[in-house]
Amino acid sequence: MQALSLPASSGWRWLSEGFRLLRKSHAMLTLLVISYWMLMVFVSLIPVIGTIIGTLCIPAFSVSLMNACQSIDRGGPVGLRLLFSGFASHLRPLLILGAIYLVATLGILGLSSLFDDGVLMRMILTGRKPPEEALRDGSLLKALQIALALLAPLMMAYWYAPALTGWHGLPPGKSLFFSFVACARNWRAFMVYGLGLVGIVTALMLLIGIFTMLLPGLSGLSATVSTMLIALVLAPTIFASFYVSYRDVFVSNASQA
Repeated sequence: MQALSLPASSGWRWLSEGFRLLRKSHAMLTLLVISYWMLMVFVSLIPVIGTIIGTLCIPAFSVSLMNACQSIDRGGPVGLRLLFSGFASHLRPLLILGAIYLVATLGILGLSSLFDDGVLMRMILTGRKPPEEALRDGSLLKALQIALALLAPLMMAYWYAPALTGWHGLPPGKSLFFSFVACARNWRAFMVYGLGLVGIVTALMLLIGIFTMLLPGLSGLSATVSTMLIALVLAPTIFASFYVSYRDVFVSNASQA
């Protein structure tokens, strides 16, 4: 399988097309995303094992949401049943992808702990606030920088891997390889995509900040509005943009099995 190399402008197109898909079925796509979030939060409440189970299932749920976006794109029906559609086929390799992601992430956090005595790892795994000393001496910042640098290639390998495995039956190793190559070939588009996301979030925060300054007595309302915008508009658009980017990169080389 060979990935296409797209121009940098494709990155912004992925976001705009993602929003277009959201508008075609706003209620159902948003419901699916929120249901996925709620389910993952519920599972994570189970000590230790909940986090493991949730991480293992992420690739299958990714395929489920991709199925929903593809159905919207093709004018097909969209319902809650699609939330678990990613578990219907190739489940074992999808779970293996989740396991690899879990082990790789823990390995990266383990390496970062060499620079901050595990402060970052404890923050992520337990939600504990970092000690003041770690903030003052810069050890937490250094660990975070190292973790982000190592997470970048991991995210590249996983960006398209669930779809390649769930839709085309590629084994985990091949799907990770092809995903990494596809992202590397389209680094300009992904740079624009990332900058576009940062710009949208920044504009949103500025608007909410201005609203809060003009009406300081409604700061609680501002927080509610920002949460609703993220949950009802931004998050579903991002999930839809994942599908659009896959469709644009691989559409000429493969079709869903």
